Amino acid sequence: MKIETVVIPVSVVDRSKKFYENLGWRLDADLGNDQFRIVQLTPPGSGCSIQFGVGLTSAAPGAAQSLLVVSDIESAHDELIGDGVDAEVFHDAKGGYNRFDPDLRASGPDPQRRTYASFASFSDPDGNVWQLQEITNRLPGRVDPATTVYSSVADVAGALRRASAAHGEHEARTGQADANWPDWYAAYMVAENTGTELPT
Repeated sequence: MKIETVVIPVSVVDRSKKFYENLGWRLDADLGNDQFRIVQLTPPGSGCSIQFGVGLTSAAPGAAQSLLVVSDIESAHDELIGDGVDAEVFHDAKGGYNRFDPDLRASGPDPQRRTYASFASFSDPDGNVWQLQEITNRLPGRVDPATTVYSSVADVAGALRRASAAHGEHEARTGQADANWPDWYAAYMVAENTGTELPT
C-alpha cells in the first residue's frame, strides 16, 4: 500500500490553489462545483499528493501539520524564499531530532549536517504548517534496498557531490586514481539512497 493523497483543510480554495501552484506543485485535478470540489496538487518528485476543496473535511482550516523531505535544506529554503514564502531553517538545540517544540529550536541547519537533523518550516495562507526535513542517508531498513529514487535534478546533483567527496577520500586512502570511478559513484549513491553500508 502507498499513501496516495492527504487532505488539508482550507478556507478559500482558489487562494490555496494559487499558493501551492506558485510553489511549483503540479495541478493534477480541479473538479466539482460550489457544493463539492476537489483540488489535487503534487509536490515535485512526490509520490503523494494533497487535496483540498469543498465538502472534503470537517477539520478547521489551518489544522494540518505535514512533513516534506528534501536532500538539501538550504537549497529548499532558498527556493521557498524565492517563491515569496516566509520560511525558517532550524535544528534541535539539544542535538536531537525534535522538530515540534519551538523552544528547542536553534537557527540554521544542524551544525554537523546529520541526516534527519535539519529542518525548515512554513505555513500556507490558512496556517497549515509544512515542515521540511533534510535526509541525505536513510536509516537501514527504512527503504526498499532494491529501489533507488531521486526526485529532482538537485537531488541527483547533491548525491553526486557527496559521492565525489567520498570518492576523493577513497582515492586518498588507496593512494591511486580509481579508473572505475563511475561504478564506485553508482555504488555509493545507491547505498546512500537505500540506507545500506557505504563503500569506502
